[in-house]
Amino acid sequence: MKKIVVLLTLVVCTLVLIQPNVASRSSNDEGVGQQNVTDATGTVKEIYFAGGCFWGTEHLFQQVRGVTATAVGYANGKSRNPDYKTVSRGNSGFAETVKVVYDPSIVSLALLIDLYFESVDPSSLNKQGNDIGSQYRTGIYYTDKADAVLIQEKIKALAATIDKPVVIEQKALENFYTAEDYHQDYLNKNPGGYCHISPGLFKKAREVNSKKP
Repeated sequence: MKKIVVLLTLVVCTLVLIQPNVASRSSNDEGVGQQNVTDATGTVKEIYFAGGCFWGTEHLFQQVRGVTATAVGYANGKSRNPDYKTVSRGNSGFAETVKVVYDPSIVSLALLIDLYFESVDPSSLNKQGNDIGSQYRTGIYYTDKADAVLIQEKIKALAATIDKPVVIEQKALENFYTAEDYHQDYLNKNPGGYCHISPGLFKKAREVNSKKP
């Protein structure tokens, strides 16, 4: 009887030890390189925008019909699992970034980029609104190489309309770590919170891709 009990105990312990290793990747470490995601409605895509404080940038894209999910986080830095305190020092390499998941059958990447351009000063290096530091730099980071051409074309067209150099980064996403819970949906939870984006642009985002009557 003792042998049976010991054997069962060993089996249970082995299963417990094995199970966590099935999903050993950090919960903050997003699937970098994933080109699209399938949800209940079909195929959706993702794009990442760095535009100063991520609170306002996330709120902007949450207004757009066809955007199915958003998350704020830290992108393209030097370490694993950074926190806000680390990123705030300005030497981590990370940029405050918003992951935007969207349905391309409803809203185009071109439209999302156009709204993003209106939300930033494209010639301001490491500064948006009252926020200063490399963590507040501007950038568009893609996971689908096919998006790179459009992003380059849009930035080139933007550069032709202003008399200063455009400093928006355009590159593949290297890494992305979801920020702390209190940063997620921040302006929905704190309507009076700080935001460098004009309220009028939020209104435009709600209307620009609204359903036709």
